[in-house]
Amino acid sequence: KEVGLLDADIYGPSIPKMMNLKGNPELTPKNLMRPLKNYGIACMSMGFLIEETAPVVWRGLMVMSAVEKLLRQVDWGQLDYLVIDMPPGTGDVQLSVSQNIPIAGAVIISTPQDVALLDAHKGAEMFRKVHVPVLGLVQNMSVFQCPKCKHETHIFGADGVRDLAKALGLDILGDVPLHVNIRETCDSGQPVVISQPQSDA
Repeated sequence: KEVGLLDADIYGPSIPKMMNLKGNPELTPKNLMRPLKNYGIACMSMGFLIEETAPVVWRGLMVMSAVEKLLRQVDWGQLDYLVIDMPPGTGDVQLSVSQNIPIAGAVIISTPQDVALLDAHKGAEMFRKVHVPVLGLVQNMSVFQCPKCKHETHIFGADGVRDLAKALGLDILGDVPLHVNIRETCDSGQPVVISQPQSDA
């Protein structure tokens, strides 16, 4: 399957670092940006267009314009799936994406604590209002296991996302543990599923 990954977090793009990609996109003869590719995944991000430490200080209309360009002025080729990583909240990015392309479904990712669940709940309701199916929820940082004694601790709470999913009538699609391997491999640009496929993470 051909997969594309669009980093729609305009203010804080992190996909370039996590996917170990640097540089500016090349332009096609049709003046479209060509995605950068690693691990078999075509990626596009605002992070390819600005310096790594440069802040993006834009108002909403400029953010919406940037999202539209990342969607429409990129030569994605023939993809089976385009995964769009969006920032938290229900702001300009989410609205721009839902208005510009047909979306097969949204996955809500949240940590289990109450403060994060408020945003997750709003996000699910927003997608429903713009007629985007919510496929389910993922519980991030679900549990921490001590690397020495293997004792498990639910630092952010045990089942907050599960409770929210039940309240919304949605499925839980999975749990992502709070694991040092995930942090280290993300920082090094070598996703744990590639670099350590046998890891418990």
